[in-house]
Amino acid sequence: MAQKTLVMGESGTGKSTSMRNLDPAITSIVNPVGKPLPFKSKNGKFTMLNNETKSSNIVSWMKGQVKAGKKILVVDDFQYLLSIPYMNRIHEGGWDKWNDFGDDYFRLIDVCAELPADVRVYYLSHCETLDNGITTIKLIGKLLREKITIEGLFTTVLRTSVIDQKYYFLTQNSGKDTVKSPMGMFEAYAVENDLAYIDDKICNYYEIGAFKSDEEMAARDQEVAGDVQKPDSKGRRARGTAGTSGSTGSTRKTRAQVEAENNEKIGQYMEQVDKAVTEACGDREEIPFEEAAAAADTVPKPNLEKPPRRTRRERQEQTAEPAGNPSDKFMDIPDGQDEEALPMNPPEQPEQNTRQRRSREIQPTGEAPTETPPQEAAAGETAGRSRRTRRTR
Repeated sequence: MAQKTLVMGESGTGKSTSMRNLDPAITSIVNPVGKPLPFKSKNGKFTMLNNETKSSNIVSWMKGQVKAGKKILVVDDFQYLLSIPYMNRIHEGGWDKWNDFGDDYFRLIDVCAELPADVRVYYLSHCETLDNGITTIKLIGKLLREKITIEGLFTTVLRTSVIDQKYYFLTQNSGKDTVKSPMGMFEAYAVENDLAYIDDKICNYYEIGAFKSDEEMAARDQEVAGDVQKPDSKGRRARGTAGTSGSTGSTRKTRAQVEAENNEKIGQYMEQVDKAVTEACGDREEIPFEEAAAAADTVPKPNLEKPPRRTRRERQEQTAEPAGNPSDKFMDIPDGQDEEALPMNPPEQPEQNTRQRRSREIQPTGEAPTETPPQEAAAGETAGRSRRTRRTR
């Protein structure tokens, strides 16, 4: 059974370019869309199968290339073996076409079981991020995703990434993707996007053919290791600074540490400049600018590091308020000197004025009303009907 590896990534992140260092003498490429390679081969032209999407024809061609002596087969881009047949049958209804897509796609992976053990097959494919936030291989429909976990058919799944304008292969799962690799194969989380290096690692790990020794691979590991740390549980990726490597587990310098080291280097540089100017110009009180500048140029300038961006924790510590409010100190009163509380008078209540109205007794119809003095009206309120007295404030 051949060793198969899946490499997934967004367009333009270095999947096809990773083939640049492969040996055309032992490498054949399946190119479903027939696009030209994004690099110039140094060792000759690759044997390629262009503009072919029918699985039976591709499987027959791959077996023929192995018989011809090829040891490395690359399928680029793998997802077009699904999307191009889909577009050709987009107006066709029914579920039969989806079964055909899934069957053809699976056969292109299953052919590795019929190839010799010293053959390596690399499938390059686009990726997509699902609703749950996991980045996985790009498929169409639900058949392959629900019935078959494509990454489960591979032992090694790599993902391309571009960080600080450098192109990498990610080798370990970040918790937000389906990347994986055999235990102990890759020490670094990110390596240079070189498929020839990946092929050497696989041959060394599984002892395939005339594989390179562990010492040779260790030296090569140091050359291609990326200065990228594995993301934390929340998916944030930290990058190492100059002189530190995330792959080796060294401690990351903080911004304050880098600034302190730069200030120390600048201080030493200024001392050396003063010394050089003194030696060149002597004890003269006035020194021409040209002579001082020429003497200063003899001192090598310090190699200053670029301060890294502050981490979230550093920003929180910098912007955190002090434990106590400084303004509270002006209100502090020593113990035993508490002032007596001033007496608090209760709020004055406004006086309530009572306004009374004159009332009159209801006289029978036809009789003239008789005026009643206020005193008598107050005494006889219960005797006759009168208007209510309204109290106002």
